[in-house]
Amino acid sequence: MGGRLKNRVAIVTGAGSSGPGWGNGKAAAVLFAREGAKVLAVDINTKALEETLAIISSEGGECCCYTADVSQGDAVRTLVEHCVQQYGSLDLLHNNVGILSVGGPPEISDDVWDRTMAVNVRSMFLTCKYALPVMMQQGKGVIVNVSSVASIRYTGYPSVAYNASKGAVNQLTQNIAVQYARNGVRANCVLPGLMNTPMIQQPLQNTYGAGGVEEMIRQRDALVPMGKMGDSWDVAYASLFLASDEARYITGATLVVDGGLTCKF
Repeated sequence: MGGRLKNRVAIVTGAGSSGPGWGNGKAAAVLFAREGAKVLAVDINTKALEETLAIISSEGGECCCYTADVSQGDAVRTLVEHCVQQYGSLDLLHNNVGILSVGGPPEISDDVWDRTMAVNVRSMFLTCKYALPVMMQQGKGVIVNVSSVASIRYTGYPSVAYNASKGAVNQLTQNIAVQYARNGVRANCVLPGLMNTPMIQQPLQNTYGAGGVEEMIRQRDALVPMGKMGDSWDVAYASLFLASDEARYITGATLVVDGGLTCKF
């Protein structure tokens, strides 16, 4: 156990991994608990949440699970209320919910566009909407939203809905950072680059030609100046820094975590 988030209460959305291994939210929830936070782990997948809870509990951390679709307003309002009732405060909101969609405007359906925006942007708007009044009343709070380098660069394949949604996350976060700075609230984004997490396995397995997942990983590794993709722990540790008092004078930032990738684009 560390102490960088000691006695803090954190909501971590997307805290259940979307497949085998470690997603960004799962890693963040475990890491925050290791650093002393009381974690309300939120996901739409109860089984995945239970895996995260089991890890935190086995390490002596404090966590409870909450199953919710965070693109729905009533569900988000209720989960924030539950967090305050359970733990007495809300110090940290960490948004990890996101889906990947591939294709340009002619290739994707209206439904894919709408769902991508609902999951990737509306969810973060809603969690901020209901968390901010609690933080303002306390006179302090931190929001860390996971965006993507796709919000600022074309990353090698068409994903217009995903890229647009992540650009919206950046501006959502920066607007909050400026508006609520004098209320003691900080808000920042983490922008992961090419990451080897469960989220990429299914959507991108055929995007890099024949060879499936192994070829996709090989090609993506080769694109990164450091020679390999990052993983969920790289995102989690960047998020921990922004959540901690070490970043007390940082707000409105977009922290790129990409092994040097965007320097090439």
